[in-house]
Amino acid sequence: MRKIWPFTFNFFWFACGACVVPFFVLFYQELGFTGTQIGLLTGITPLITSFSAPFWTGLADAKRRHRLIMNLALLIGAISIVIFPLLKAFLLILIIVIVLNFFLAPVQPFADSATMFMLADEKEMYGRIRLGGTIGYGLAASIAGMVVENYGLRLAFLGSACLMLLAFIISQKLVYGQKEAGDPVEGSVRTLLMDPRWLLFLTVAFVGGLTMAATNNYFFPYMKELGVTESTMGLALMIGTAVEIPVLFWGNRFLKLFKSYRLFMLAMVLTGVRFLLFAVSGTPNAVLFVQLLNGLNFPIMWVAGVSYANENAPAGMSTTALGLFTAMVFGFGNAVGGFMGGLLLERIGGSGIFLVYGVIVFIVLAVVTLLSRRLTAKRKKLPDASDGLTG
Repeated sequence: MRKIWPFTFNFFWFACGACVVPFFVLFYQELGFTGTQIGLLTGITPLITSFSAPFWTGLADAKRRHRLIMNLALLIGAISIVIFPLLKAFLLILIIVIVLNFFLAPVQPFADSATMFMLADEKEMYGRIRLGGTIGYGLAASIAGMVVENYGLRLAFLGSACLMLLAFIISQKLVYGQKEAGDPVEGSVRTLLMDPRWLLFLTVAFVGGLTMAATNNYFFPYMKELGVTESTMGLALMIGTAVEIPVLFWGNRFLKLFKSYRLFMLAMVLTGVRFLLFAVSGTPNAVLFVQLLNGLNFPIMWVAGVSYANENAPAGMSTTALGLFTAMVFGFGNAVGGFMGGLLLERIGGSGIFLVYGVIVFIVLAVVTLLSRRLTAKRKKLPDASDGLTG
């Protein structure tokens, strides 16, 4: 019964995002903002996440105030979204964007941390809990599109706020781990960053953020270069979303078979393969076929990454670890990937973006694997050495 609460929270949380996130740029254009203004508003989001997610999650672990901070984040988020469509001045919009992202950045790490704690001995079932988010996003996105088409953008913001309030209500059922004697209460982020194993893990997570930015921002421009119609673009998006469902549902089997770190690395290998296939695909049908790999890319990478972060977090620092992982993927990686992609798109086109990012994936994976093996070998020489990243 406890599983239904994090599943339902993910459903409403992702649904509220589906109502507004795809329409932010359209709203900015409706207000007549310039390209530079729109670029600033969209580019600042991952940068805020880079710092606010570790800040809030570290504070929550140190003070044991997870529920209080979660409540504050969701309520301020709902209020901000209600206010959003009432504003027209660029400066006011910029301020509300900063506030919105500063407070909402830790929500997913908090939810993931609570989910892993509530799953107890069934942590490998995280994928099925996260499936609630995929279902919620898919349903809300389709409904939001019709609402915007018939009633305008502003109603979508109101719907998002209502769904966030429902997420707030459900969040009261989430349970966070209790503090144990000896749990660290200070310098938690530094503790993780000083661990070589974590640095290697976060490096790969950063590359995962790069690839996510390429897919989210430049997939449609790439398809447009191939002469793909808008309806086929929608079909490609639908295929990519649909294949996530069985992958997330059976994510526990993948985790049992490969373990979290190996699955994390395997997902990145398949991401690199998918990107290189995009680079050489010259027809719409080929692109649609390659899209079938989407379920084995970011979704499985995220499931494996969350599992690894939770398993390897020091006592009392699970939320901090998940916050740092989130910041690296959705913050630093996403920001750099989006910026680099814009430069590459102008110079070498969409296919070039996927070629460059695919090569980067394999180079980083090769370097991290080599360093990981050396680290593991060095640790095994110590009398009390624990298993390294490859264990």
